[in-house]
This record gives sequence, C-alpha cells and structure tokens, in this order.
Amino acid sequence: MASPKPRVCYWFRTDLRLHDSPALAAALNLKPEALFPLWCWDPNVNACCSLGLESGVNRAFLQYVYKHRVGVHRFRFLLESMTVLSDQISAIQPNSKLLVVRGEPVELLPILWKKWGISHLVFEKDPSAYGRRRDAIVLKAAKLANVTIVSVQGHHLYDPELVTLKNKGKPTMTITSLQNIVKKMGNVPKPVASPKELPLPLLKGSTKTERKDIFLELSNALRGTPIFSGNCLEGDTAVDLNSASLGGERHLPVTCYETVDGGDALFSVPTLESLGMSEDKEAKIKGGEVIALKRLATLCDDSKYIATFSKPKSSPAQWVDKPSTTLLSPYLKFGCLSIRKMWWDVEEAKQRYIGAKTEPPENLNGQLLFRDMYACAEYAIGDAFGKVRGNEICRYMDWNLPTVYDESGVEIVPRPPGDSVSESRLKAFKDGQTGFPWIDAQMRQLKQEGWMHHLGRHSVAAFLTRGQCWISWERGAEIFDEYLIDWDPCSNPGNWMWLSCSAFYAQYFKLYGLVSFPQKYDKTGALVRKYCPELAKYPDAYIYEPHKAPANVQKQAGCIIGTDYPYPILDEKNSKDENMARMKACYEAKFYGNSKEVLDGTANALIQQLHGLKGAPKEYVFPGSQKSGSASGSGKKESKTLDGWLKRKANSDEDGGRKK
Repeated sequence: MASPKPRVCYWFRTDLRLHDSPALAAALNLKPEALFPLWCWDPNVNACCSLGLESGVNRAFLQYVYKHRVGVHRFRFLLESMTVLSDQISAIQPNSKLLVVRGEPVELLPILWKKWGISHLVFEKDPSAYGRRRDAIVLKAAKLANVTIVSVQGHHLYDPELVTLKNKGKPTMTITSLQNIVKKMGNVPKPVASPKELPLPLLKGSTKTERKDIFLELSNALRGTPIFSGNCLEGDTAVDLNSASLGGERHLPVTCYETVDGGDALFSVPTLESLGMSEDKEAKIKGGEVIALKRLATLCDDSKYIATFSKPKSSPAQWVDKPSTTLLSPYLKFGCLSIRKMWWDVEEAKQRYIGAKTEPPENLNGQLLFRDMYACAEYAIGDAFGKVRGNEICRYMDWNLPTVYDESGVEIVPRPPGDSVSESRLKAFKDGQTGFPWIDAQMRQLKQEGWMHHLGRHSVAAFLTRGQCWISWERGAEIFDEYLIDWDPCSNPGNWMWLSCSAFYAQYFKLYGLVSFPQKYDKTGALVRKYCPELAKYPDAYIYEPHKAPANVQKQAGCIIGTDYPYPILDEKNSKDENMARMKACYEAKFYGNSKEVLDGTANALIQQLHGLKGAPKEYVFPGSQKSGSASGSGKKESKTLDGWLKRKANSDEDGGRKK
C-alpha cells in the first residue's frame, strides 16, 4: 500500500519571499498533496506552560506585539511585506494565499496540525536565541503529534550553528576569524529557483475549488480554537512595551487577537489599526519582495557602483530618497530579499567591471559577512548577547541608566528610573533635542523614517555612550529596537557593543566630532536643515553649532537658541575628557558581563575608585545662564539647562495643542 502523500504546513518567519527559499524548495520536494502557507502572528510570550517545558529556562522568551519594542515603521514594513508575499502566492496559485493566524505559535500550531491534518512542518531555520527556544518547544510538540519537522538554513550566508561548531563553541569576534572559518566550508550556496506551482491548502478529502470556499472550510475547521488570552507563565500583556505610557507608539487598543483566523477577512494580514497604531506617519521605505528585487537589480546594473562600493566612504549626510548605500538591509532583515541572491548578484556585477575593486570588509560582500559575524557571535552567547549582565564578551562599564535586576537576577520591566539628569539626556537624545544638530538630525530621521545611515548610527551611538552622555548602550539599543525598520536581534546589539567599545572594537579614544565629522561630508548642513527645519535659515558657519551664533544671527534665522531650539545638553569637551578617563579605568578593571563583581554588584565601586568620578552627573548649565534678558529680548530670566528647556518645550507643545 502506497504511503499517503505529505500534507505540509510551510511556516513563514524570517523569509517573506518566494525567490531563493531553500526551505520552501524542501517543502515542495516532498511532493505534498496540500501546502498551507502559514504566518502565525505571535503576540508575545513563552508558552512553556502549555507544553511542559521547565520555567526559568526562558525568562526572555517574549516577542513582538507586546513584549518587544516595535514602532509604526517596522510594523508597517512587516505588514506590507506579508501582503506582497500573499499576493505572490496567489499569483502562482490563485486559490491560495498567506494564511495568517493570530496567537502564540507554540499553542496554535499543534491545534492546526490536528484540525488541518498536517503531516510535515517546514520552515527556514531561525538561529537567534529566541528562535531556538521557540523551535525547541515546537519540536517537542511535533514529536508528540507525530508531525515531521524539516528546518533548512537560508537566512544567512552560512549556518551560524555550523560556524559556531567549527569555532569550538566560541563567538566570532572579528571578520577575519569568520572568513578563516567559512573559507573551509566552501562557497556561499547558489540561489535556488522560484516555485512555478504551489499545491492548494485543502483539508483531507475536500472537494472545494473556489478560493472563498477553501478559506471558509479551513476557518470552520478551527471552530472552538481558543483565542489568545494574554496570559502565560512569563506574565500577561499588562506590561506593554509599545504602549504610549511606556514611551511607545501604541495609542489605541489592540484588536487583532479577537479572532484566531481574522474574522470576516479570513486569514488576512492584520492592519496597523488592529495593532493599536495609527497610519499618520509617512512610509518612506516600502516593504516586500517585489521592491527588494527591483532595488537589487537597479543597483547591480551599475557595476562600477557595486565593484567600488566602500561603506566607510559612503555619506551619512544623505536621506532615504537618495541614499549613498543600498538601503537593502530592511529587506534582508525580513527575508524579502535572499542574502544568497544578493551575494551572487553582487559577484556577477563585480565581474562585469574592469578596474580596481574594493575588498572585504569595506565592500558589499564584507557588509554581508559582518551580518553573519554578529549572527554567529549571538549563536554562541545566546540571550545574554543583547545585554551587559551575563554577557561574557561585553566589557563592563559603570554606565548611567543600566538595566536593573531584582535580587534573583531577573530584569525589572519596565526599568525603574535612574538619575534625573541622565534620564533627561536620554529623552532629549531619543527626541532629537540635544542641542547638537548633527545628532538631532540623525535621531529625527530615525524617528520619522525608520532608517539612519551606517555612519550616522556610529555618531549617535558614540555620543550616547562613551563619547558624551555615558549612558548604557542597552538604552540606545532599545531606541533602535523601536524605530529601526532593519532592526536585527544580532546586528543591533552587536553594533552597539562595537560602537560603545564594549566588544568587537577597543579603540575607545577614537570619537566622532559633533561638528568636524559632519563637515567632512556636507559643510552646508543639508541633513540638519531637512530634519531640524527650525535651523534651516542658519548660515553654514553656525549650522552645526547654532548656540555659538550671535543674537542678531539667531533673530535673522528666526530661531532663538533656548526658545526655538535647545541649548546643548552638556559640555562636549568636558564630558569627553571625563568619559575617556572612565573608559581607561573600565579597561584597566577588566570586568565583563559575567564577572563575579558584576553579578554581585561590587564592580561599580571598584571602577569608580580607579577613575575617581562618583555620583550622578550634574545638570549642565549653559554659559551665561540666569542673566537678565535673552536673545529673544523678552527680559525674562531663563534657566539655560536641559530641564528648563524640556519644561518650556512641554508647555509650548501643550499650548499648541490647545490652539488646535
């Protein structure tokens, strides 16, 4: 008797595309009688309670909608990419689409397997710490349900698990170490062909032939499936990191979990509104496989650009409408673009060019290798890679506003407030109100568009950490978590550790001037004028340091410093000198995130004995404060401090709201 044909659920996660999908190719190679293209809209949490996994293993098993910082731009890019994928599926098989279900994957998948008669679950391997934990639970459930799991690497050039194994379990700390490992693993695999046919998502014995009838039958089979309750072993959704009350961009109730199958619009992609977010922010970077492939093709048509590309020589003074880099990172992040296709298309373009070519790590291939380097490092370290505490590769610094833990070592969420000066500086940094136009323009661009140039990220990260503010890189990583479209669980903390000189890079004395660095790329301050429009009429001589402009220049520009734009939140030179002393002491102390002194709480006192700088920072008073009169000619005494500016700004915003 012939074996029954496989009934395959293909679980899309990190691969929102049909081109070069080795996992999808593996699913189709099974010759299934039915294929269910699935996306599980994961709310947040660890579901070890339902599958018998011990608690305590996974305190950080928290995910997207409630427990991970995600802003409007990244959510919208994801939703657009899902919609495009669904359309691409329907273009091949008109009676199929991306089947979006709502709930925790580890709870929903076993139900789907049973009710839809699934024999195989196939997916692209997710080597991130969260992905591994989730998939371990799913694998355990699959064994109980007699469902075969097929997992295939496709999100990186090389499998981080294999690289880490060849590196004897150690993290890859340099691009050279990664290159030495992978050159023994052979070339990057060539892309596989896109599917030309897709089986229908039919229940066993179904005779349905119409699209709406097929989806209705699938929905009816799920009757009685409990909707997401919001409760689990790790806590409920009461702590919503994306809520406006905790600084997020969610101002409305979340309604997407009111049904499992999307309600009237069966298995549809959720809307921003159903996620409690508004559509009022303009989308500068659109999501989806179609745009990704078109952008890659256009770039590769210019073989000189590809062959001579050098990331350090690209300009951070340009914006998304005409960037000096590829702007492909968001598409790689969500798997709208295959990293292997990009690698080989770049190689082909380079071969067409006759002339000198750049080499790794500066060229495009090198940038893709950096992505793999961080992924392999994260694979070796695990959850601690995204934090200071417990992270064996992360140098310990006595940063202000560190992550706070309870007596048993569990992170307290939301984080209790730290000293008031550092909290004010962090808020000014996040809002682009530091009084340093280069930093403010970059942060406003990030908030408005969800993207920032590589070297802009360097500038703002160094400013927040070792350069000026001495605030933990974890706080900066959280802001990027929320606003960056191309946020990656490996590259984001990896880059923040690099730029704060906590890991990967140790030349802490090399900093980015807040005036000299942007002047290298644009002496006219075009980026500042675009994103800080209040400064648009300032002369070039003062565009990067408007606080030095005479009163008459400020008046002529229509922007009074301290009234229309903030004073600098700190003294750039003094703060840099103090922080270099701190860095020297921290490097001498040689503490890491897993050091005994860090874990028992004695590290700060020992470090402070070395550099002699104790206590919370004092609020910076801009020179000439408390003088009678001001540039505005109001005659009032002004407190030229950050706290004073924030209060005046808040009052001004409230007045503006009342006038509207």
